[in-house]
Amino acid sequence: MATMTTQLEEKIIEALDSNQVCSFATIEGNKPHVRYMALFHEGMTIYLATNKQTHKVEELERNPNVHIVLGYEGSWSANFLQIEGIGRVTKDEGLREKVWRDDFKMWFDGPDDPNYVILEITPQWIEYTGKGAKPEVWKKN
Repeated sequence: MATMTTQLEEKIIEALDSNQVCSFATIEGNKPHVRYMALFHEGMTIYLATNKQTHKVEELERNPNVHIVLGYEGSWSANFLQIEGIGRVTKDEGLREKVWRDDFKMWFDGPDDPNYVILEITPQWIEYTGKGAKPEVWKKN
């Protein structure tokens, strides 16, 4: 049975569609560690490409709680998202192919490079702030 997409989920997906970069935070020890990442998504599930030998992979394995912020592009007239989620590392071949971009060649040999992995983020809580509007909150059921 297909699930209905709510109006808020549609706005969130539209904001994800319009942003190719996000700030991605993991927990290192007991402190946040934030970096910019290229953003991909399918519906509400977020994918980030990375090297399996990076700190973010180690940090996710120790603590899967993550936070993503996106939407600011030099002006406050955009739609903003704050996303709390659970992250996991995957080597799913289909995802690696789907997310692959030619500009990744500066870091990887290709989509089958053994160091190329995908971080799959499942949102648990999202705050959406539309242009000039009050924030709206989505929570995973």
